[in-house]
Amino acid sequence: MPETPSEPEEPSAPPAPATPPGALAATWDPGQYLRHSGHRSRPFLDLLARVPEPPGPDGAPRIADLGCGPGNVTALLADRWPAARITGFDNSPEMLDRARKEYEGPTPGGATLDFRAADATDWTPDEPYGLIVSNAALQWVPGHPGSFPRWIDALAPGGTFAFQVPGNFSAISHTLLADLCDNPRWRDRLAHIRRVGGVLEPAEYFTRLADLGCAVDAWETTYLQILPGEDPVLDWVKGTALRPVLTALADDPAATAEFTARYRDLLRTAYPRGPHGTVFPFRRIFAVARRPAA
Repeated sequence: MPETPSEPEEPSAPPAPATPPGALAATWDPGQYLRHSGHRSRPFLDLLARVPEPPGPDGAPRIADLGCGPGNVTALLADRWPAARITGFDNSPEMLDRARKEYEGPTPGGATLDFRAADATDWTPDEPYGLIVSNAALQWVPGHPGSFPRWIDALAPGGTFAFQVPGNFSAISHTLLADLCDNPRWRDRLAHIRRVGGVLEPAEYFTRLADLGCAVDAWETTYLQILPGEDPVLDWVKGTALRPVLTALADDPAATAEFTARYRDLLRTAYPRGPHGTVFPFRRIFAVARRPAA
């Protein structure tokens, strides 16, 4: 991969309006997120392939999807377990609105889907679950391994907690974004955005979950995603890692356009388009932890 030029230091921009203390969360765009739904769904399907049958009365397990987003992968749970009662939880009104419009209610196979507002940072299950699953969401939750004990405790005997998170935060796409945000031109305006990260290595997840008494399967996979079209890596991050920046600059279209153009140019150099599309390697980390049945 070609060496990527550093973004030169520039004079600081005029002071931006004060941002309230604390991290600024992202405003999500379900349509943008779903533009790459095939690549985003594939790791979830690979995760589900390693999940054992969840316990439940009369073959109707209770399932929670934590950080369900627009509901497209939550619906895949109903395909796998047609009699399940499934609830998707998310803290984005935009994502929940899309999920409810597209998927809420009974399914042809007999499952039921509903969606509720909740934040994974402090979500505490209020009933036993046969399966708690999370797809590409916990990287937004600082200190999420600290929640594992209460989530494991909420599993029915023989139940499973399964998740996958991106493991690509040292990738050029992310380091370029972090460097650009820290440039004097932008750092005052972007100091309070919520940065994605805080993900452990597979062996660390294994240890945390095994120490809670679970049988654990943990692994990693790097997908060589072939993205079509112009500036596809920029189009990808507009649905995920770039969301906090776009949210922070939403009231200034000129600044949004300037930042996006600079980032686009850097990504073009880092990820050149080839004859078959743009290769965008993406590492993901998986864990499946099963509570003992007895």
